[in-house]
Amino acid sequence: MDAERLIAAGRQALAASGTAQDIVAEAWQAQALAQAIGSHLALCGPMELRGEARGLSETGEYPAWGAAGPRAAQLTEVIDPQPALAALGELLEEVGMALVGVACATDEEGLYWQCIEAIDAADEAGDRVRGMLRRLDVREWARARPPDRAWGRAGPARPGVPEGAG
Repeated sequence: MDAERLIAAGRQALAASGTAQDIVAEAWQAQALAQAIGSHLALCGPMELRGEARGLSETGEYPAWGAAGPRAAQLTEVIDPQPALAALGELLEEVGMALVGVACATDEEGLYWQCIEAIDAADEAGDRVRGMLRRLDVREWARARPPDRAWGRAGPARPGVPEGAG
C-alpha cells in the first residue's frame, strides 16, 4: 500500500481512538509508519533526502507488536515524497497533540511516561520530516530559477554587477 493511503488510515484510526491506550497505540503505529517511510526513502528516495531519511528510520523505539503487527508493514511505495512527507508531518502533529491531551488528563504515572516517550519520538520524527520537506523545497526552488546569463549557471546575478555584465 502506498504511504499516503497508510497515513490517511492512521489519521482515521487516531480520530476514532476511544481510550487513552488506543491513542498511545496509534501514536506508536504512526511512529512505525514514519520509520518505514524513512527506510523506504533512504533506499529509494531522492539522493538529497537519503541521509535525513536514514535518521527518520531510526527514530523512537516502540513496544513489541501483537499478532497483527504494525500497519506500516503494509508499506510498498512512496509515490511522491513531498505530499507523503507533508501528510506524515500532519499525522505526527496530530499524534503529539492527542498524546499531550492524554498525558495531561491521566493520573496513572505509567501512562503519563508512555505518553512522554511517544511525544518525544513523534517530535523527533516530525523534525526529520520537516528537514526533508525543506530539502525538497530547496531542490524545487533551484530547478525553478532561471539561469544566470552573467555566470552561465542558475542563480541570481552577482551583487552590484548589472545583468549581462561579466
